Amino acid sequence: MEINDLVKGNKKFREVSFPRFEGNIKELVEHGQKPEVLFVGCSDSRITPDLMLDTEPGDMFILRNVGNFVPPYSPDDDFHGSSAAIEYAVSVLGVKHIIICGHSHCGACKSLYKDIGDSPDLVHVKKWLELGKKAKEYTLLAIQDKTDQEKLYRATERISVVHQMENLLTFPDVERKVKNGTLQIHGWYYRIEDGTLEYYDGEECSFKPLVESSDKK
Repeated sequence: MEINDLVKGNKKFREVSFPRFEGNIKELVEHGQKPEVLFVGCSDSRITPDLMLDTEPGDMFILRNVGNFVPPYSPDDDFHGSSAAIEYAVSVLGVKHIIICGHSHCGACKSLYKDIGDSPDLVHVKKWLELGKKAKEYTLLAIQDKTDQEKLYRATERISVVHQMENLLTFPDVERKVKNGTLQIHGWYYRIEDGTLEYYDGEECSFKPLVESSDKK
């Protein structure tokens, strides 16, 4: 795909798709956004939240980063883009749901098992991947057959979702709102192969098909 293809795409969007949302967009501009969902997904180009969930402008506040990781709360003077997005969604926009959505064939989770070296070009990537170390360690303890790498990666991707959910609770306002029942955290897993979603059942500590149990989520 070339830049000119994107330009053509925007033209098509303005002519075909935008008119369908124009009334909604006008209201969003005049009264501001009021999404009830914060969607935390991976930056992977194969992940398309609005297409996956058939949502419209204003429905979801979306945070995407490498590996759909959530850094633990760290109140220092450094730059925290993902943390800032979480705080804004929860404390300013007042979202009622946070979805941590992992996915199959995740490059970040696979990279946890590779040596990416000490190149200064990847210094931030290497540091960021530390957020997946707990998931890797837990997976290696839980999976007996470590020779099946694909099975190992799929397990790591799902387990990572659970650990990122735990990291969310280190944010004071997230923890407070979860406890008083005004905020819910959901762990989802997207299968790129067929477009299906699974959800994490905390009581049974397992992922189950989302569509079949949508009343629970």
